[in-house]
Amino acid sequence: QVQLVESGGGLVQAGGSLRLSCAASGRTFSNYAMGWFRQAPGNEREFVAGINRSGYNTYYSDSVKGRFTISRDNAKNTVYLQMNSLKPEDTAIYYCAAKFNIATTPTYEYRYWGQGTQVTVSS
Repeated sequence: QVQLVESGGGLVQAGGSLRLSCAASGRTFSNYAMGWFRQAPGNEREFVAGINRSGYNTYYSDSVKGRFTISRDNAKNTVYLQMNSLKPEDTAIYYCAAKFNIATTPTYEYRYWGQGTQVTVSS
């Protein structure tokens, strides 16, 4: 079992930045690939970014590529999502998730989920 707790969400103006954190506890953090997902009202949960166990390989959705950066610190059991140049359409609840092997995009492949943190971008 892996417990995930997100933090760092909030209200920010368009063009601003936020840094989300996801602290993991339970099993060995470095055994898991990690992903960030988001869900806006009325929409399905969607993949935002993923990072493999070592941190050397990262993946992004086209909508955030060049603006968001995923990273991890295995010594601190934490994964981060640096979000720059935020847009109103980035408004959503952001979730981190963990899975074995490599990071992938489908939500159903992730076994463990956090409770989410709200990000609101005003225009």
